[in-house]
Amino acid sequence: MTTLSRRETRIAALQILCEVDSVGHDLSEVVERRVADDAPPFASEQFLRNLLGGVFDKSEEIDRIISEFAPNWPILQMATVDRNLLRMAIYEMVLSSDAPPKVAINEAVELAKVFGSDSSPKFVNGVLGAVMETV
Repeated sequence: MTTLSRRETRIAALQILCEVDSVGHDLSEVVERRVADDAPPFASEQFLRNLLGGVFDKSEEIDRIISEFAPNWPILQMATVDRNLLRMAIYEMVLSSDAPPKVAINEAVELAKVFGSDSSPKFVNGVLGAVMETV
């Protein structure tokens, strides 16, 4: 079995975050169900768990950063996909050394093109670009 790409793992993380965020399901239950259903290779599962755990453990700090760099968009009024892409990317850019900031931004923008609205890529890129200037 081959390891999932980081992008595929980020897609799974985004889907889990959106489910937890929009429906209120328990994170650990959703992760366990997803891992059981998909049976990802160990390295991919570890990346998934680390990314999700980091986003949840640092959620207050991450949301504060989002509010600082997108002051005209209250967090709860952002589209669910945009909000969670920003959370993942900011975690990777600012609070984890797992990916260079430019990689985190590129991944978030690419996922915004697929899963977000027409304006999502520009919005996500703008917020993350501003954050990157302070990293």
